[in-house]
Amino acid sequence: MKAENFSERRVEIDGWPVNVSSYQFGDKWRAKADNVSPGAGLARAEADTREEAEKRVLDRARELLSRTKRNSV
Repeated sequence: MKAENFSERRVEIDGWPVNVSSYQFGDKWRAKADNVSPGAGLARAEADTREEAEKRVLDRARELLSRTKRNSV
């Protein structure tokens, strides 16, 4: 098996830029969300559809980023 239908896009969650990538592997879809800078992985998910996999990683990323405190410089 190999990964197919790769897609990558950038979204903003609570003011944070986030990369969301997804691809099909066999009959399942996998998605990953990472913080653009420094590129730290936030979440990974697997589902039957691309939409569901991306929704899961975005929900988890939103949860994690909402806990992050910002300091004024």
